[in-house]
This record gives sequence, structure tokens and C-alpha cells, in this order.
Amino acid sequence: MNRRLLTALVAVALLIAGCDSGAGTVQPAEQAVGHNDINPQPADRIEDGGVMQWPVDAVNGNWNPNSVDGSSQTGQWELTNALLPWLFTVKADNSLALDRDYLTSASLISTNPQTVDYKINPKARWSTGRAIDWTDFQAAWQACNGKNPAYQCASTAGLENIGSVTRGADDQDVKVTFDKPFGEWQSLFSPLTPKELNATADEFNKGWADAPKITAAAFTFDKIDATAKTVSVVRDPAWWGTPAHLDRILFKVVGRTALPDAFTSGAIDFYRIGSSLDLYRRAKSTKGLTVRQATEASYNLLDFNGAEGKPLHDQAVRVAVEQAVDNQAIARALLGPMLPDPQPLGNHFFAQGTAQYQDNSGPVKFNPDAAKKALDSLGYKQNGDFRAKDGKEFDLTLVVPAGIALSTAISTLVQSQLKAVGVNVKINAVPPDELFAKYINPGAFDVIGYGTTTPAQPLAAVKSQFYSTPGTTGLNYSAIGSAAVNKLLDDASAELDDGKRTALIQQADAEIWRQGHILPTYQIPGTYAVRDTLANFGAPGFAQFPLDYAAIGFTR
Repeated sequence: MNRRLLTALVAVALLIAGCDSGAGTVQPAEQAVGHNDINPQPADRIEDGGVMQWPVDAVNGNWNPNSVDGSSQTGQWELTNALLPWLFTVKADNSLALDRDYLTSASLISTNPQTVDYKINPKARWSTGRAIDWTDFQAAWQACNGKNPAYQCASTAGLENIGSVTRGADDQDVKVTFDKPFGEWQSLFSPLTPKELNATADEFNKGWADAPKITAAAFTFDKIDATAKTVSVVRDPAWWGTPAHLDRILFKVVGRTALPDAFTSGAIDFYRIGSSLDLYRRAKSTKGLTVRQATEASYNLLDFNGAEGKPLHDQAVRVAVEQAVDNQAIARALLGPMLPDPQPLGNHFFAQGTAQYQDNSGPVKFNPDAAKKALDSLGYKQNGDFRAKDGKEFDLTLVVPAGIALSTAISTLVQSQLKAVGVNVKINAVPPDELFAKYINPGAFDVIGYGTTTPAQPLAAVKSQFYSTPGTTGLNYSAIGSAAVNKLLDDASAELDDGKRTALIQQADAEIWRQGHILPTYQIPGTYAVRDTLANFGAPGFAQFPLDYAAIGFTR
């Protein structure tokens, strides 16, 4: 399962219903490609030194980003990405760029069989002093190619297609040969981990549980203070690239409701506003702070359970129910004060603001009249407030985490919208720490909400949410799919031509909408509260995997 880019917290995904016309608004993030809002400053305008104080939800429970435990933690990427290599980074326009601190080139040198040649920067070193070489690639592939189940890998996507990883002309030349074509090969080996981590399953699963042992970036690991719940990373004097401006980044665990006060007291230098109107309003009234915003490649969604025996198993029923959900009204209720006139997201793979985006959501566009007619024709007749079929009321269980205001509000809004077409939504508030283990993973829901991210090469991360595998659901929690969708996704994964691969993904996406699968509620506006003096940092837009930590600093 690829949990790496799946945000599994309804607490952040779901909305609140209400807006404040008195609050000021951030201007809409440009929907054109290439927008971010990070206060860009040249090096000569930035102080040498200083400590950036960075709030996080939790300290990592496992620092191996490729393990199931290490990849599923909210926000853990903020910490590990400061310490490990990404071979390709995402630019503001959502395109990929070779990171020349780690590679001098990466080329597709053959298509039959598919062969990629990586040439490693000869200056690149792990914090042990050992040169990064071809054996690091080989060990990463062997750990997570799916052949050894003892390795508890978050994903085998792409790596399972590889037939061999071998030495080229020298130790810094890597040849990767595929048994099966994999079009999104640039998504592989990022972040790259040292071969020492992948040497044994025990080391892979548990060896980095307490701390990262080896790094290779502008910052290196310093210490963890378990009592203060902080992680310190410091400028690495052995870094061969452009030196970092900051002396240190101090990651601090700060509760979300405490973020504004922590900023005001000087304990942190920014915080993510996300979809919280409360945090947004507090930020707008705080001195020394700028609210920065840029559209991100993430969206919040409603998932509809189509498993056998569930009330939404029938595709026609699912589509009718989705037609009764006004996702634009949901987005306006939440984002109106922050982002005037937010538009519904009409694609599961490509975000608004990317060159590949197109709206394929026609089959489930909000249309309550069509929903009523469809339900009538399917035998669900209005009987008082709600519909019934064969003497059984049409009830749906919407599972939400208890005690989360955002979740409560969105569930109430959806409940009201579906009641308008005669569907009785029963809200089941459950302990947040049981949400996945007892409800999402076993499919104990009819409707549920969470969030997901669509990276520049989306299939490796998103494909499993829509792929149908008999006998298991994996990340396809709604158990919806078809052979046609599977074939389109498989064909797209194997397509090496970017344009042809995109066209196949669009065809798959259109079919997914017709199936009544996941319904995006809104795209994340990417809103942050950032200290005025903080440079080259803020709302990264699409350029967040990874951030350029070395460029961050405080203006003179």
C-alpha cells in the first residue's frame, strides 16, 4: 500500500459550514501553472545563521520514510525531507527537475527493455562519509520490490517492475533495467535511503524507529528532546551543495488550536492554516505575519462504499447520491472567506492549476432533480421525509471522528443536502484513533471523508485508490472498480510517452467518475501564516516535494 501521499486524517480533511463576511480575504491563488507565494529573496538579502522554529503535529515514530510505519504519519515528510535526497524535485509549475546536488544526469537510454541510467554527483556523500553509489539504489530496490514480505514497505509501485539494478561504468553510474515498463520512473528512489538501512528486514522495519542514523542533505540530524517534543536538525558543514542559511531548524510539536498563540509568543515562525477559518481569522489580526497562499495538489473528498451488500453497491444509486451533494456549496462554506468563488475539482489525478487538468466530473455534477428522478426509477420512493425500497428506508451511515468540529460541520451539511432528496444520513462519530483500523480499512462505513495528494506523477501514489483487486481492497476503500479501469491504469503505468500516458489517465478518470467513486469536495487552497522576515518559505503550491530547506532564512 502506498500511504506516502495519503493524508489519513478526516480532522484536517473536513469542512466547517459557515463564513464570516467581516473577515478580509486572500486574493484567489492563480489557477495558472507556476504560482507559489514564498517571499523569494536572493542570498545577499538573507542573514547567515538563525534558528527557524517549525510546528509539527508529532515527532516521527519511525524515520524510515519507505516503511509502513514511517510513511503513514501526518507531517513526517517535513522532517525526513530535510535530511534525505530526492533525485527529482517538483517545481512551481508541477514539472519535475533533476536535483543536480545528487545526480548529474538521469536518462532513459532504452525502451526495449526500458533502461534508465543514473549518474550520481561524485561529490554526493552520506553523513558517514561514504559516497552515494549504485549499491544504495540496488539495496532500496531489493528491499521494496515485493519479493521479500519481511520488509514492511509502504509501497512496491514501480520497484516491482524492475528486473535488475547494476553497476555501470563506475560506482557512481547506476543502470536500472525494467522487466515491465514503468512510465513514471522519475518518481522512484525518492527519497533515497542508504544501503545500511535496507541491509536487513529488521533494520528496515525497526532500525530507524528512534532516530535517523544516516543523512545526506544541507541539514543533518542533531537530537530529539522527548520531554520538550522537539527535533533539532543543524547545518551540515560537509554538505557539498549551496550552504544552508539557517544554523538550525527546530521542529516542535504544537497543538493546532495553540498555533496562533505560539506564533505570537515567538515560539514558532509559521503555521499552516489549511481549511480552518479560526486560524485564518487569527492570522489576519496578528502583527508581524503575512498570510501566504498558493493552490496545492491536494484535495479533500467523500468516499462512497460500493462493496457487496452495502446500500451503495449499485453504481446507479451511487451516482444519484453523488448528484445530490453540492460540493461547490461545501467549498464556499469553508473557503469563501479565504478563497472567493472556489471551483469544484473535476479530476482525481490532476489538480486545478496544472497543465494536465481537465474536468471529467460530468456524470456526477450537482443536480438534485436528476438525483430524485434516478432514485424514483430505481425503486426508492419518497415515504415521508425519506425514501424507501421494498419496505426498507434508504439510510446511509456517515462515519466521522468524534470531537472534531470540522468533521461535525461537513457531516451535518452532507446530511442536510441528502435529506433534500430523501436519503437519511446517520452520523456515526467514532474515536479518532479508531477511524482507520476499525472503520476505513475494514469498510465499516457507507460514506466517509479524508484527504489525498496528487503528485506530479500521480499513478504511483493514486492508482491504488481506484484499482480493483479481487479478494482485497488495499487503498481502494470503497471497493469500486472494473476491468476497464484496471486496464486503462495499467496501460497508463506502462506508457513511456508523457502525452499518451496523460491521455490514458484522463480516460481512466472519466470512467471513474461514471462509476460514482470518490467525490472531491474541494482542492486545498494552500494557506499559511508566515513571519514577515522569513524568506523563501511560505505557500509552496506544487513545489513541496521536497521544499528547498537550504534556501530558507531570515531577511537582513
